[in-house]
Amino acid sequence: PRTPAPEAAAPQAASPEAVDAVRAVLVEGGAPEALARPAVGALGEQAAELLRTDPWQLLAVPGVRPEQADGFARALLGDGCGPDDGRRTAALVGWLLERAALQGHTALDAGTVRAALAERAVSDPDAAVREAVEEGVALLFGEDEELEPDDTGAEDGVEDGAVPEEEDAEAEREPVQVLLGLDRYALAEESLAEGLARLVNACEKAADWAEAAAAAPSPSAAELIRTSAAAGLVVHSGGEAARAEPAALIAAARGLGLRALGATHSEDGRRRLADATGDPDTAVTLSGLLSGAQGPGRDEDGALALDLLVVLDAPQLDVESAAVLVEALADGVRLILSGDPGVLGSAGAGRVFADVLAARACPQVVSRTPDPGPIGELVSGIGIGELNQVDAPGKEVVIVPVRDAGEAVHRTVQLVADSVPRAFSIPAEETQVITVGHGGAAGTRALNEALKQRLNPGPGRFGGFDPGDRVVHVPAPGRTVPGVVRSADAEGLRLDCGGVPVVVPQERVESSVRHGWALSAHQAAGMRWPAAVVVLPGDAAQGLSRPWVYTAFGRGERHLSVVHGVDQALPHAVAQVPAQERTTRLRPLLEALPTPDAAS
Repeated sequence: PRTPAPEAAAPQAASPEAVDAVRAVLVEGGAPEALARPAVGALGEQAAELLRTDPWQLLAVPGVRPEQADGFARALLGDGCGPDDGRRTAALVGWLLERAALQGHTALDAGTVRAALAERAVSDPDAAVREAVEEGVALLFGEDEELEPDDTGAEDGVEDGAVPEEEDAEAEREPVQVLLGLDRYALAEESLAEGLARLVNACEKAADWAEAAAAAPSPSAAELIRTSAAAGLVVHSGGEAARAEPAALIAAARGLGLRALGATHSEDGRRRLADATGDPDTAVTLSGLLSGAQGPGRDEDGALALDLLVVLDAPQLDVESAAVLVEALADGVRLILSGDPGVLGSAGAGRVFADVLAARACPQVVSRTPDPGPIGELVSGIGIGELNQVDAPGKEVVIVPVRDAGEAVHRTVQLVADSVPRAFSIPAEETQVITVGHGGAAGTRALNEALKQRLNPGPGRFGGFDPGDRVVHVPAPGRTVPGVVRSADAEGLRLDCGGVPVVVPQERVESSVRHGWALSAHQAAGMRWPAAVVVLPGDAAQGLSRPWVYTAFGRGERHLSVVHGVDQALPHAVAQVPAQERTTRLRPLLEALPTPDAAS
């Protein structure tokens, strides 16, 4: 039986005593004092004693690199440590897996881990990996047992030198890939696979929704309704215009008396879904649904009080959030994962949407509704690897060539502040700038500085921010919430995030609030604006890929300007640079589960 999910505890500020204790250990070990508070946050109130016992635990602090932890350990322990110290090798294995998770992987090939350890002067990477597994730092998956030679073949009637056909096939089989993973992601993937199988098998599949399907606004919407009537889990894929199809499904299900709801990645997505269904009560954000701040709440068993749930922007769903969500769904609930497979993946570890698609674990509905207009035509071509020149009589798509990063920043400010408002009557606050990275001469930091000076100059008297500043609040990794600064007081920085008032405590402003006139494409995924300005300076070429371009170019509803300084790197990325592969275990876990027919 399920129990109600506990409310997420607010992050607790480290006590002054704990910070002072850690500072003393860090200073004693020669590490920067600036790491004191992050070390307490990452390691807990016992951080000082833990660091004295195992200085390499400093690697658990975000941003700390192995060479920094090694220097700290040498200063603290002197000759009492070396590159093969078990504490060091275990911490390195954990650090490698945590860093991989930041890149989307839920596991790593064991050979990759061993090679990385060797690069860090570990003399016996095999032993280091074994010890890390024995200590519980990492879990081992897919270990392949060596085949023992069979000396009894002749006695069993097999001629000397002959290999039985069955054994020959076994010998030719490719070796099983050995993976290492952190337990949190392993448990999440296993729980998610079992939960999805439960939904597939527990659903009542004889529902008659033929009349609702006949009244659907499009053939693709009708297909989605019919498919959802007969399945507990459905995957629906399509572009921006295809979002009308899950909206039609939600409306049809509610018309049948079912408790149906749609969950989106962002507040902007929630608004767009509510507009499509015509009912604001049908749309929530996924974070709001799981926290209980939005949606129907939970029943007496702790499950969400729903009969059908559509998760839009499903490619943004990481494995831990997906596992929590599926666990909160009761037997018999229908779950529809809907999204655009061409966009960038989740900020968190995993590739839930892609793995469910690849495993073919449930019925799949592919929308036949194309995205309209020149922007839709451009983005659709990018999705299949073609960067086409599109006819844009209303200047829906404009290319602005630039020679260097300085000119890129200048032209971007000019577009946002003057050109787009004048030509399209789209105010600056409704135009979003998107660039490849945060650093560099035309990254988000440089662009935000230039845009603030032009659009909302001020001294930054509230921790670097002024009333009227466009910002993004990151309350948790992977969640980017756009907002506007309203004021500040003793409680913290007060924001308006899509009409929702948010107070960010003073001690969290520096780490969780950034200026937001310019975003990365990862931050912008799942959201749209009337106009988008995509900035591609020359130093951005290495960061481009087809999913990046597809995501960035698709953020503008009415207008797209491309500040273009990468020459042939752009068509090359679209044609030749696919999505970076993520190593995950969800697909094989789903493929190994019994099918509904086998289960019955």
